[in-house]
Amino acid sequence: MQNWRFAISSIMGHKMRSFLTMIGIIIGVASVVVIMALGNGMQQGVTKSFTKDQQYVQLNYSNTKSNYVAGMNILDVQAGNGEDQAVDNEDYEAPPILQEAWAKELLKIDGVKGYYTTNGGPSATFSYSNKKADGVFITGVSQTFFEIRKYEILAGRTLLPIDYQRFSNVMMIDEALAGKLFGGSTEALNKVVSVGESNYRVIGVYKDPNAGQSMSMGSGSALMANTQVASEFHSEEISTVYVYVPEVSRINEVGIEAAKKLTQLSGARKGEYQILNMDSILEQYKQITGTMTGVIGAIAGISLFVGGIGVMNIMLVSVTERTREIGLRKALGATRGNILTQFLIESMVLTLIGGLLGLGLAYGINSLIAAVVPENVFGGPPIVSTTAAIGSLVFSAMVGVVFGILPANKASKLDPIEALRYE
Repeated sequence: MQNWRFAISSIMGHKMRSFLTMIGIIIGVASVVVIMALGNGMQQGVTKSFTKDQQYVQLNYSNTKSNYVAGMNILDVQAGNGEDQAVDNEDYEAPPILQEAWAKELLKIDGVKGYYTTNGGPSATFSYSNKKADGVFITGVSQTFFEIRKYEILAGRTLLPIDYQRFSNVMMIDEALAGKLFGGSTEALNKVVSVGESNYRVIGVYKDPNAGQSMSMGSGSALMANTQVASEFHSEEISTVYVYVPEVSRINEVGIEAAKKLTQLSGARKGEYQILNMDSILEQYKQITGTMTGVIGAIAGISLFVGGIGVMNIMLVSVTERTREIGLRKALGATRGNILTQFLIESMVLTLIGGLLGLGLAYGINSLIAAVVPENVFGGPPIVSTTAAIGSLVFSAMVGVVFGILPANKASKLDPIEALRYE
């Protein structure tokens, strides 16, 4: 305890010098902790988006058979008639045209709680009065769409069975498109927009809760009855089937069964339906962000090395200043080990205090980032893990020990008689 008191009194006796010595440690610890927190936030943000109930996993038809794989809890089943594909391989088999009856059969699988189908129209230019929106993505959806997709209806209504039966020229548009063409969601209701040579009445405005996590689709998006899209754009009524599996823990099991079932129903002989493995994509993302965080953190850690050199330098100065004190302690019976321990503790306390201040600074910076910077910029708010916090303090203390060895060793080797004669 006496050595600890000596260390603290020495640091407090030279407050300004001690603080300036700590700056390198403070900046180093703060930098490393902030970078690690941003990396953790990005990883957890992406993991959360991948595991939300309304995430998508593609299940594509492939002419090359392989192991079935699965991902999150909405299975995206895509296929087409393959007319635009070059058939140069005798083993090639055009993807089957998806049928509504096949999708209904998937409901018999234990774990599947719903489905909907879509077909995609082209990106188009929407016009109203003297305003235009280019690159609007049109999706044709089935009647069960809004049972699975939890879109927020901002104004108006969703598509009704009569819209499908009559091939009505009506559509729903998203919040972004409503704002661009009409100035707001309520203002968009019952307005007639031109899409190519056709006119459509806006019956509703929606907001996709996952829109902030997905890729931007031009000026916005619109939903129409898949029957109308098939008729208007001469496409198949079904190009994609989405199967809802609420239990994420069972997605692999259910996904394998759904893929096999759909392959059997389609009568495919040379190919099969396969699910994109989102788990592996997520793992790869984690590895990439982890590597990036580690590399940037190591670069930031250089300031810790620089700070350690500063600590060693100031401790060497301290040894020189306290030569007579060291001689007096040795004359009174202090051993070389006592002197060595005293200076090592002083060096470690110096860097440990710097580590605590750096950790506090890191928490402040992370709180500021979370409050000021939009969450989607980094994928999630910064998260300081307990491991990173404790590790930074331990590492800063170790820096003090490592860079304090030389000054402490020099102090412990001083001859007491020469030290007492030092002026």
